Amino acid sequence: MTQNSIRFLTIGRLAVLAVAIFAISTQVIAQDGWTLDARSVPPPAAVSKELHDAIAGAPKPDAATQWGMIPDNDDGWRAMQNATAMMPLDPMAEQFGVSVEKKVIAGVTVFAITPKEPSTAHADHVFLHVHGGGYVLGGGNGSATEAIMAAGTIGMTSISVDYRMPPDHPFPAAVNDTVTVYKHLLKSHDANAIVIGGTSAGGGLAMAAVHRFKELSLDVPGAIYAGTPWADLTKTGDTLFTNEGLDRVLVSYDGLLDAAAKLYADGTDLKDPLLSPVYGDFAGFPPTYFVTGTRDMFLSDTVRTHRKMRAAGVIVDLNVYEGMSHAEYLMVAASPESRDMFTGLGAFLKQHLP
Repeated sequence: MTQNSIRFLTIGRLAVLAVAIFAISTQVIAQDGWTLDARSVPPPAAVSKELHDAIAGAPKPDAATQWGMIPDNDDGWRAMQNATAMMPLDPMAEQFGVSVEKKVIAGVTVFAITPKEPSTAHADHVFLHVHGGGYVLGGGNGSATEAIMAAGTIGMTSISVDYRMPPDHPFPAAVNDTVTVYKHLLKSHDANAIVIGGTSAGGGLAMAAVHRFKELSLDVPGAIYAGTPWADLTKTGDTLFTNEGLDRVLVSYDGLLDAAAKLYADGTDLKDPLLSPVYGDFAGFPPTYFVTGTRDMFLSDTVRTHRKMRAAGVIVDLNVYEGMSHAEYLMVAASPESRDMFTGLGAFLKQHLP
């Protein structure tokens, strides 16, 4: 066989391979999706013993039993809310070395949380915290738990907003309550000395509130903490599908999340940036600290928002934890991952707040 024959044969094989790849690509594009075989997923090996053991000891996530029956009337939602609203805060406050005082600011209930050993770096700073819970749960005393952890770990005074929730107070009540408390804080603090944030719906609400601050021509805060934010109330992000049944906290979008989104929105388009902040304009947003995990169903919400902020020129810090489900740094509070997250947030705030 001549060299020219070999060369033409090689070119011919490459051409056939290219056609085959194109055909496969065309076939994949035409599919609605992939049905994957059942897989065995072990507890993550490259995590702390505390997180590994917590995951290994947890039952297999099951959407059918995880959430039970979704309330079919307003009284049912209120009963779910009341079940966690009266949790005791004193043991947690003692553990994290803070004092907690319930107050009312311009008609909005808040919890003022003061560290017993405040950080000198944060003496003039305040954390405006908004709680998670899908906009329908996590209120009352429960609204202060993450703020207690943050205040004690970072050493920063925190104001946690116990915002109104549906069914009695759907969107935009939560945004309006956050704006009210922020305006009050602006009377005693420069905007750049305030960090706003929270986890899950709290992270989404924090970003939605900053969209609203911009609409009202208010100075934006000095920083945002977006812990695995619910930045898109539509069922869009890739990991809502790929991590379904693996995320031991959220488990599935279908069920409580879907019901909560519709209850909170109360008929408003779910792509409204004050509901789903990822669809808004991030120009002029302050430095933002993102947290998520590799098993988190909101991993896509987090990275999509991170990329969009980067494109808008915002300073962003994305922190992805191995093996972590949605907001698991709050659930396994004694883990090194949890301590690392709050320590990292504190360092970020020292860098970006004056």
